Amino acid sequence: MGRNFFVGGNWKMNGSLAQVKSLVAQLNNTVIPSGTEVVISPPAIYIDRVRQELKPEIGVAAQNSYTKASGAFTGEISPEQLKDLGIDWVILGHSERREYFNESDEFVGEKTAHALAAGVSVIACIGEKLEERETDKTTEVVTRQLKGIADKINDWTNVVVAYEPVWAIGTGKVATPDQAQEVHATLRKWLADNVSESVAESTRIIYGGSVNGSNAAELAKKEDIDGFLVGGACLKPEFSNIIAARL
Repeated sequence: MGRNFFVGGNWKMNGSLAQVKSLVAQLNNTVIPSGTEVVISPPAIYIDRVRQELKPEIGVAAQNSYTKASGAFTGEISPEQLKDLGIDWVILGHSERREYFNESDEFVGEKTAHALAAGVSVIACIGEKLEERETDKTTEVVTRQLKGIADKINDWTNVVVAYEPVWAIGTGKVATPDQAQEVHATLRKWLADNVSESVAESTRIIYGGSVNGSNAAELAKKEDIDGFLVGGACLKPEFSNIIAARL
């Protein structure tokens, strides 16, 4: 089964009105290759403006959402509210949410389940820290995090799994294509063994961790790397090269 290439751009807590205007103009002038899906994720405060001004073939994602549709949860955003704005994606389980806001595997699974039930597709992030890789715990960590999601959902149709080694996020370090492929293959086998062969075959597993215009094409050649979740480079003109990495 051919899996469409997926390129996500996570702006994180960056941007201004002027930068939003510039980035949206750049994206609107970018040719999206056939068989490639592009989704960008601005800060929540700009998300409606971006969705209104961005060409429709590029998706927009929130960077987080909660487990309730509404209520007294100051500062949170519900998937139902995202749908109300025409936002069809959300990033959940990013390492920065896990690290700085103490989000557990179980909570990430609960948020994923609620978002999917509300009709919002999920970019579900997993990844190990440097000390975990150095002590050969990569497989243990990433499969535990994946299980936290699998325990809460039944339908993987609208889930993209993002493998982001924490030691490579924003550090300039990047997993070699072989290192990334090894983990992606492990994740796909785990899905085959613990969910189903069809889910393993159809689910896109993308790589994130200092992806840039120079290394994207080489990473994209690997069998189990179905795209990227891009951080800093998505705020630069080279994002267009990353979008075209599979050409």
